[in-house]
Amino acid sequence: MGYHRAYREVAEELGKLLAGQQFNLIYGGASVGLMKVLADTMMANGGHVTGIMPQHLIDKEVAHGGIQNMIIVNSMAERKTRMLEMADAFVALPGGFGTLDEISEVLTLVQLRLFEKPLGLLNTKGYFDHLLSFLDHGVSEGFIREEHRSSIVVSFEAKALLKKLNSFQPVEMDKWISDLKTESHAG
Repeated sequence: MGYHRAYREVAEELGKLLAGQQFNLIYGGASVGLMKVLADTMMANGGHVTGIMPQHLIDKEVAHGGIQNMIIVNSMAERKTRMLEMADAFVALPGGFGTLDEISEVLTLVQLRLFEKPLGLLNTKGYFDHLLSFLDHGVSEGFIREEHRSSIVVSFEAKALLKKLNSFQPVEMDKWISDLKTESHAG
């Protein structure tokens, strides 16, 4: 949950907004953390929630028993693949290693145009500031292209984040691939 009440409050706000706009939530299906808060808030406000969880985590009793739909998979990799396939957009709330893993995977898939789904970071209390600084450093050092860094949707506020996600435009792949080839042969 994090140490500050603000994390829980923004998860609740996002849940109300998503339910009010009749979005469905697809998440890992856990009964812990901010995603549980988000799922519970959505359901309390008439929203639909789907969880995707490997059997080994269900066996450890971390599955949310109250959601409308639980998809059981064999592995964490299969879980992530199913979430990537089913979702139309991705929102990361403050979290740990699993959140970082999912952010990285989505950014890579968007960069390669394997799909054109936006990623939003709900930057409560500046939680993602250090990650964003790392990405900015990657741009300044020539390892991350500015257009890919700019494709990440960031907001401190849930309502503003959803508005920005609705206007997401993916980066044109042919141009950056051509630029990358030119840059690689110039050096």
